[in-house]
Amino acid sequence: MKPILVFDVNETLLDLTTLEPLFERCLGDRHAMRDWFAELILYSQTVTLAGHYMPLDELAVATLRMRAEVVGARPATADEQALGELIRSMPAHPDVVPALDRLRVGGFRLVTLTNSPPSASPTPLERAGIAEYFEAHYSVHPVGQFKPAPACYRQVASALGVPMRDLCLVACHGWDTIGAQAAGCQAAFVKRAGNAEIRLADLPRPDFVADDLGTLAETLIAA
Repeated sequence: MKPILVFDVNETLLDLTTLEPLFERCLGDRHAMRDWFAELILYSQTVTLAGHYMPLDELAVATLRMRAEVVGARPATADEQALGELIRSMPAHPDVVPALDRLRVGGFRLVTLTNSPPSASPTPLERAGIAEYFEAHYSVHPVGQFKPAPACYRQVASALGVPMRDLCLVACHGWDTIGAQAAGCQAAFVKRAGNAEIRLADLPRPDFVADDLGTLAETLIAA
């Protein structure tokens, strides 16, 4: 039986590097985007562990202000507003549409699960031209916790009416695949630029690993 593929959105499907010019403008270094994103994930997980929640877009701006203070900069209000708009309009990676075509033809059910809150149409996936590939879109917002909290993955299984083992999370972040596997899902890791697997003896490896989404699609179909 084919697993239902649950795609992470930010960076796995949508190209995060398109945010780099904003960080070059307001922090003086386009590569500061990576520091910002790493700390955004760190603090999303921190607020979850501490029992708090706020939408990711609010946390994204707060993290930008924090990074700016560290480097002695002060982002303009226009830059803060631009960050939200850029996040909502990131394009799909070039390998996404061909891979989704192959998976759909191969008979896989496809859904998404994102840390971002729900948004009005046009959604980020609609803007990227790939929303129609997925039968449903899920956000962590209803559970009030960020991935990799188990409740985030469990809500997808509950909504689809399937056991956790029937889901396979597709992500380019090891913290996401580890969380999904801990919750009882399968996991597939795609090696986007700036990301790599973490290998430790006591951590499970993803069930599937590939250098790009096209190769992952072929691997999943062959399996």
